[in-house]
Amino acid sequence: MQDRSIIHLNITDFAVAVERVCDRSLVAVPLLIAPENAARGIVHDMSEEAYQDGVRKGMSLSRARRYCPAARILSPRLPVYRKAMTALVNEVVCYTPLVEQGQEDGHLFMDVTGTHRLHGPPPDIAWRLRKRVLSGLGLDPMWSLGSNKLVAKIASRVVRPSGEIIVGAGEEHAFLKPLPLSLLPGLRNTEQKILTDFNLVTIGDLARLSKQQLRLPFRKRGDYLYNASRGRDASPVLPGVDRRLRIIREHVFAEDTERAEELRTVCSIFVHEIGHCLRKRKIQARRVVVSLMYCDGRSASRQATDKQGTDNSFMLRSLALKALGSAWKRRIRVRSCSIIADQFLPRSPQPSLFCMHSVRELQQQKLLAAMDAVADRFGSAVLRSGSCW
Repeated sequence: MQDRSIIHLNITDFAVAVERVCDRSLVAVPLLIAPENAARGIVHDMSEEAYQDGVRKGMSLSRARRYCPAARILSPRLPVYRKAMTALVNEVVCYTPLVEQGQEDGHLFMDVTGTHRLHGPPPDIAWRLRKRVLSGLGLDPMWSLGSNKLVAKIASRVVRPSGEIIVGAGEEHAFLKPLPLSLLPGLRNTEQKILTDFNLVTIGDLARLSKQQLRLPFRKRGDYLYNASRGRDASPVLPGVDRRLRIIREHVFAEDTERAEELRTVCSIFVHEIGHCLRKRKIQARRVVVSLMYCDGRSASRQATDKQGTDNSFMLRSLALKALGSAWKRRIRVRSCSIIADQFLPRSPQPSLFCMHSVRELQQQKLLAAMDAVADRFGSAVLRSGSCW
């Protein structure tokens, strides 16, 4: 089987980089990208200077100002960042159609396996692409080359905020062995704490454990940790990933809260808005993600899935509350709550022959159809669903 060649292209502090291209006077000035006039603004992005002073994404603006008082604050311009991301992708697709982008955050994966006859060796592609992006867009990306997405992602974290690195096939173990566990993508805070209690501090330490040993404290997650610590990742580069294929709702509380009814109310309101949007687009979501930002700057995200997909707001609410229950484990006040619906499927116009709906589900469908009709005519804010906790 041919070894894969995956390039991870990353523009560090993407929003800041775009703002500095638009206004050269901002170069070398500490910057915070945050809604300046919001009563409880949260840092969207920050420059390397602010990062060195201790500012982090998701931190409250008031706290970030204390850490970096010399920083200049700019309100986020999401349409500009989205346009810059589109321009970056357009520069990349001429080398390979297998380009996977995430959010408008300046990073993407490229699968250049087998393209050497057209464009030369993968390192040459990365070098030319960096020069092309720098000259054409004014953005200076760092890049890493690995045999899979996980290794390439870790490699880019090693050279942050700028530079390049190549991890050849077969070199994964030697490369990962001395690195701290904090560089391992997808490692949860609770999992890292358990590993620290076991006196495991490097990825190499983790790789010494067998799959059976990891399954004891981590259950199914043990399989991921076993493979990740050895640099194994079979996930493909998925082209055509579009931010618009995610429906997101976010709420920042006027005051940090620890009240369960407030969090559940926010989730209920959001899922009914999302459900209305899904039904209008005639699509169904298979996953609901709930993300909580705590007042100390730490965050937690959990998901709940429906393999068949659904656009039923009541079922979406059940998924959201299940994810909320898994995410909300700390006795710390919550600053903001966001809900993401994704992994969409087109809704079939023909009812299933083998799916028998209960009387309750049929009543819910009729109710949602009536609510949609009212929302389309008078706006979604005129109706709200109620619940008894």
